[in-house]
Amino acid sequence: MSRSRIARPTEVAALRAVARSARPLPPVPALMAALVDAVDRRDREGACLTAHRVVRAAAPEVGE
Repeated sequence: MSRSRIARPTEVAALRAVARSARPLPPVPALMAALVDAVDRRDREGACLTAHRVVRAAAPEVGE
């Protein structure tokens, strides 16, 4: 017997809403502070994610 994934109506609506809405990035100074904090805590994943967000906020054409 195979199991198939049943999509919930609220899940589909939530995914559509997220795809339609633009989420503004925080200001670059706030992202840089978060990056410094992640480096100080030796959080490699946090530093990587924050560095990517800094680049996207500083140069929006890069992310498109």
